[in-house]
Amino acid sequence: MSLKNLFLRAIAVITIGSGVLFAPISQAADAQGQYATLDQAQPSDTPGKIEVLEFFAYTCPHCAAIEPMVEKWVKTLPPNVVFRSVPVAFNASMADLQKLYYTLEAMDRLDLHPAVFKAIHEEHKPIYDQKAITDWAVSQGLDRAKFTAVFTSFGVQSKVTRANEQAKSYQIEGTPSISVDGKYVTSPSMTQSYEGTIKEAQKLVELVNKK
Repeated sequence: MSLKNLFLRAIAVITIGSGVLFAPISQAADAQGQYATLDQAQPSDTPGKIEVLEFFAYTCPHCAAIEPMVEKWVKTLPPNVVFRSVPVAFNASMADLQKLYYTLEAMDRLDLHPAVFKAIHEEHKPIYDQKAITDWAVSQGLDRAKFTAVFTSFGVQSKVTRANEQAKSYQIEGTPSISVDGKYVTSPSMTQSYEGTIKEAQKLVELVNKK
């Protein structure tokens, strides 16, 4: 049975600028409703390690809420686990925010990752396109020319392409979603809470480590 067939659809509302995008969030119907298993395991970008991926969107209020918990949890993961955040775009208008994440990563400024959530969800700043994003980055102390060069680089675009491929391969229909070892996917819509999602992801890491 495919992952999608294990899901019961719900709706998550993601605010983008003055408009609203409705993106499907999924609810598992197997494994006590806590996680779903992919029919085909996905290859790791870090062979020999247990790969944990957090699929997120800066515009997603649920992602903003769970982010501090994810940050705290990641610090407790064992050395054989590699964690990566994967920005998701449900439509083309979200692509520049994907580029923002990978630009911050490339510039070694992921310390600003939580600040992006704060700017959008607490300060209500409409930083959704390149100009607004760049102006915001400059306000955070980044050099405009350097930021623009990285933001528009082939390297960043390649990472966005890879993120889109992974979201499709993992059949991600809503954010946040956490995958473990290319096989398992859990989310708040499955566990019914942010804390439950972190606990379930931890259980999945422990499960894989026992194999």
